[in-house]
Amino acid sequence: MKETNPAADPIGQNLIKLTSNVCFSVFVFSVLIFTVIAITYQPPDPWLESAPALTKLFTQTENATFKIDDTVAKTGEDLQTETARAVSPTADIKPITDEMIKKEEEEVSNMTLKSSGCEDLEAVNCSDPRVLITVEKFNLRLFKSIVFLDYQTPVHGSKQDECDVSWRFRNKKEKSWRKYRDFRRFKFAIGDNCSYKIVHAGGWHSGINARRMRIRVNSTRSGGKNPRVAPLVRDDEINDTIPSLGSETNFRKGKYLYYSRGGDYCKGMNQYMWSFLCGLGEAMYLNRTFVMDLSICLAGNYNPDGKDQEGKDFRFYFDFEHLKEEASIVEEGEFLRDWKKWDRSRKKKVPVKKVVTHKMTPMQLRKDKSTIIWRQFDGQEPENYWYRVCEGQAAKYIQRPWYALWKSKRLMNIVTDISGRMDWDFDAVHVIRGEKAQNKELWPHLDADTSPDTLVAKLQGMIQPWRNLYIATNEPFYNYFDKLRSHFKVHLIDDYKELWGNTSDWYNETTLLNNGRPVEFDGYMRVAVDTEVLYRGKTRVETFYNLTSDCKDGINTC
Repeated sequence: MKETNPAADPIGQNLIKLTSNVCFSVFVFSVLIFTVIAITYQPPDPWLESAPALTKLFTQTENATFKIDDTVAKTGEDLQTETARAVSPTADIKPITDEMIKKEEEEVSNMTLKSSGCEDLEAVNCSDPRVLITVEKFNLRLFKSIVFLDYQTPVHGSKQDECDVSWRFRNKKEKSWRKYRDFRRFKFAIGDNCSYKIVHAGGWHSGINARRMRIRVNSTRSGGKNPRVAPLVRDDEINDTIPSLGSETNFRKGKYLYYSRGGDYCKGMNQYMWSFLCGLGEAMYLNRTFVMDLSICLAGNYNPDGKDQEGKDFRFYFDFEHLKEEASIVEEGEFLRDWKKWDRSRKKKVPVKKVVTHKMTPMQLRKDKSTIIWRQFDGQEPENYWYRVCEGQAAKYIQRPWYALWKSKRLMNIVTDISGRMDWDFDAVHVIRGEKAQNKELWPHLDADTSPDTLVAKLQGMIQPWRNLYIATNEPFYNYFDKLRSHFKVHLIDDYKELWGNTSDWYNETTLLNNGRPVEFDGYMRVAVDTEVLYRGKTRVETFYNLTSDCKDGINTC
């Protein structure tokens, strides 16, 4: 009988065990890697995915301390408006198209007298439907970047062959459903087959007889001084009224979320928006009315003296009417007055839940039945920032309602005015200089790459000669771009100071909003208007993508 080696079996078993352990370790390690990737992966489409992706898109930073922003933050109308929330309340108004105009012509042709010749057309009849059709065809052919929504019946101009026409429109590059108005003067002649033809079209807002009448509010000024100041004007298309709380019964039946002022106050506008929308998002998650402070502190980096400015009104910068349509809000001052009054009117106090730390999550407050949930932010920065409420696990539940926050229509009216004066046919260049051009350590080439001679050489290869060229810039010296005027029709924001001067609609409306006190057209407003006009240029040249090889955030950050 053959004898076996007893030492051989343990060696084989050990090899099998070792191989099994290695395979199992590889499997565990693979699962671990897959799990980490699944948790940390952020999809490229921020509109459809997680809060971290939105953070990166809107704030360009993901740490707890926000950088001071020197750009204009994106708001709701910058998003793609393909969701149900973006549907206009006047969605039944269809844009005017060539097909619609052809139908109008067919209807009108059935009413005209073909046997009468052109005798009736010796003088232009502005109420003749053919006049309006002629203007509609002319505008549709000339203004390719405009969506025309409706027209008013033309009225007579200053001469027999002139008509003033008013219409409402949207720019194709603005994704909100807001409407703007233009009115222009047209000179007509009689064409072939007794038709009308336009021989001259006036510029932006030239048809003053077709301007819509506005509500003017009488104002008293001491001693009758400053006669250049126009009476206060209320634009009836903007509703800035503060919603009322109603009766005590309604107040006690309501549910409110109140944020006291925290460390976000006087921070940059990006951080203000990020924090404000966190609070508003929590109120929506809790199905409560958000108590809103309309007072904004503008950070010093937007002011010439570098000092923070308190007492700015939310409505100077953002569309309060749209916010009211999208969210349940109440103004803080009225809320506190009524709360104090009704808290004393009965022995039974209004139930209040005080929350002194952001670490109590919205999920923990979901079932709270108190009339008021009062979040207090009394700690040290950054613990007292509003947006801390929406961090961690709360980010899975709180959706910031970006769709509710639009830029002020008053500012957008200025943007539209500037664009309209260039007949919506202009190119734009963004020239960033200021402190960045002086900091050669972070931006070594920026100053030279944006010098007047270099700008002339580079832009001649990008922009056609003698085009309207709008320059959005933080360069303080107006004449810095004079060399470009030999090649282009140069426009700067300071060329349009009358649009916010003391005879402008913006001045009148903001003064009325500010209880009769004039409002400064501050640095953030300038940058907002500059940026929005830049976006509407047909060709757009950027500093850090076209003019210089320096990185936007400094050396080695591209």
